[in-house]
Amino acid sequence: MIVAGLLSQGPPGTHAGPLLPARLADTGGGSQLITAVAPAPGSTTGRLTWWDRRAGRWYAAGSAPARFGANGLAEGATRTQGTDTTPTGLYALPYAFGIRRAPAGTEYRYRRVTDRSWWCQDNRSAAYNRWVEPLPADCAPGEAEHLVTYEKQYAHALLIAFNYDRPVRGRGAGIFLHVNGKGATAGCVSVPERAMREILRWANPRRRPHIAIGTASGALAVTRY
Repeated sequence: MIVAGLLSQGPPGTHAGPLLPARLADTGGGSQLITAVAPAPGSTTGRLTWWDRRAGRWYAAGSAPARFGANGLAEGATRTQGTDTTPTGLYALPYAFGIRRAPAGTEYRYRRVTDRSWWCQDNRSAAYNRWVEPLPADCAPGEAEHLVTYEKQYAHALLIAFNYDRPVRGRGAGIFLHVNGKGATAGCVSVPERAMREILRWANPRRRPHIAIGTASGALAVTRY
């Protein structure tokens, strides 16, 4: 489903018209939403804002600088794995995880990363685009992320359900909202650690939060995928 409207919201309070979530045709049906906005398709930085809906209106609960893929953004429905692009679209956030303990007040299901935790990205594996413990025989180590080795990035994270419910081989695996590393990501969305901890304390699974990723220019359609 195409989400009508542009992801063109600046910092909270700077837009004279309706706030960004109110301009989207689909926000996932819940009362919490995260928007991740890049200025243009090739951008590697932008803005992430998290929103609450109360009494029929959206309110910005917080905002932080965001980083995107090293090669910018790509339409989620046609993205190719290994392109270092962040998929645009509207996605659920199934669960949180991290190497460190969940921040106090976290209500999301939170999986702790251990030495046995991997994310399989092997297109030939039955576990494609899934957390596995231990690494299965059909998932090559070179085609999987050993989560514990990303000590900074995966201190805390939320799974973005891109290509997750019915994975399409070759489209991409392991797309997360996580803590910043040294620079642009391999396709995830990242924010400073303080912001990631605030998001985990804010997010309430009963309010069905989603994340909408897109561009301020509107050059890429925002889709539910």
